[in-house]
Amino acid sequence: MPPRRVAAFFDLDKTLIAKSSTLAFSRPFFDEGLLNRRAVLKSSYAQFLFLLSGADADQIDRMRRHITAMCAGWDVEQIRSIVDETLDDIVTPLVFAEAAELIADHTALGHDVVVVSASGEEVVAPIAAALGADHSVATRMEVSEGKYTGEVDFYCFGTGKVEAIRRLAEQHGYDLSRSHAYSDSSTDLPMLECVGNPTAVNPDRKLRKAAAERGWPVLTFVDAVAIRRGRRRRGSPYAVAGAAAGLSAVTAGAVAFKLLRSKR
Repeated sequence: MPPRRVAAFFDLDKTLIAKSSTLAFSRPFFDEGLLNRRAVLKSSYAQFLFLLSGADADQIDRMRRHITAMCAGWDVEQIRSIVDETLDDIVTPLVFAEAAELIADHTALGHDVVVVSASGEEVVAPIAAALGADHSVATRMEVSEGKYTGEVDFYCFGTGKVEAIRRLAEQHGYDLSRSHAYSDSSTDLPMLECVGNPTAVNPDRKLRKAAAERGWPVLTFVDAVAIRRGRRRRGSPYAVAGAAAGLSAVTAGAVAFKLLRSKR
């Protein structure tokens, strides 16, 4: 029986990118008439709090309810078009160089890369594709006649992420005991606990404490760089403008050493 495959599961916001992926699109949604000025200001304030202190489960749930109610009646294809047209300007400059390098390391080892996010799939899927991920799972909004109803079909948060990861593991033959997971938030403790190689990235206070208690590695990502959109070929370096300059030799060496020590 051939050995089962290994995957690396990445949270998105503040793990791969330096900003809330959903709130980052407030401006283009405003420009297209989907949001009013008050909604943009409210989103900007929420983003400020998100960056300042991190978001706990209650804050994220309130943010989710606010966003889903706000987008009721929006046309799904219009949202996908806006995201595609503005992705390079809005999100790809926010990718952490260290995260891009880590994705390249996993790819070089033959691991599948999976982005797992509580943000909507219309936002997450193109970001994951730009990062060269093999798969992505995200929150799915209910759609009727091509428009969002304001209800949620699947909330990819907390234990919902574990459900999605286990489903992918069954579909693609991943050995979760040998797989990796990365997140910044204590709300992702269930996701981190469901794999054999969890790592805290830019952790909030509660996750930092949990990581220390359990002996998990902790990584700090600080350098945001623009990336060139496009899928990388497996085994080839990931194309990131300036990523090498943004990484110290110590950080790159530590990441590579950690990955090479884990069973492939």
